Amino acid sequence: MEKELGIKHPLHRKKLVLAVKAINTKQEEKSALLDHIWVTRWLDDIGLPQYKDQFHESRVDGRMLQYLTVNDLLFLKVTSQLHHLSIKCAIHVLHVNKFNPHCLHRRPADESNLSPSEVVQWSNHRVMEWLRSVDLAEYAPNLRGSGVHGGLIILEPRFTGDTLAMLLNIPPQKTLLRRHLTTKFNALIGPEAEQEKRERMTSPAYTPLTTTAKVRPRKLGFSHFGNIRKKKFDESTDYICPMEPSNSVGDGHRAYSGTRGLSTLDAPELDGLDQVGPIS
Repeated sequence: MEKELGIKHPLHRKKLVLAVKAINTKQEEKSALLDHIWVTRWLDDIGLPQYKDQFHESRVDGRMLQYLTVNDLLFLKVTSQLHHLSIKCAIHVLHVNKFNPHCLHRRPADESNLSPSEVVQWSNHRVMEWLRSVDLAEYAPNLRGSGVHGGLIILEPRFTGDTLAMLLNIPPQKTLLRRHLTTKFNALIGPEAEQEKRERMTSPAYTPLTTTAKVRPRKLGFSHFGNIRKKKFDESTDYICPMEPSNSVGDGHRAYSGTRGLSTLDAPELDGLDQVGPIS
């Protein structure tokens, strides 16, 4: 493609390959209906508008979101571990909702009967509206550009009330305010997600989320070199939000498990981003 068509941009090449593959397999994907302009609006919704220019220039569309790798995100200048997790959780929400372009909720609805299955579809703006409803309006603007949305809050086991307090820049010495936020946060996510987060916090390998942790490029192991020579290296093992192998065709993407129709993303999918440094 680079030699004959002059396409040097790696994500432009990837976009073309995916489009041709879809034609050859006659596979209809709902994600293909979402163009790159929609993706830039989606970045607004998940609280990461600072990456809109890079995604727009790379023409990342809905189909490409499914096949983004860790290194693709790094190429798009997304280096923050927290922002990688934000995008991962947001893509998962899209999978579960079969890439419905309107699945994220931007405006408050019935505040009296909130459930985690609704909160998981909250946009960044909707989370800020919730903060105003629990008397934390002065801190709400601090969530702009943070990558915080309902999917991250519910699905990421290490995202806690303390994580939110840190992102809101609530000083540690304001203990009563932090306690108030934690109480409201736990009521919002429900007992199931709260228990999941507590269990993760007590695990020996637990490291809290920070705003400074960076993701470094994945390095290929020796076992991959033979595959590269054969030009058959399978990057699906490196997707930022992998699909279930048994459900990779059609609309049967992985759904939330659990009694309410949701669960956190489990360790095999997220632990690759748990630490800073080379990820094998």
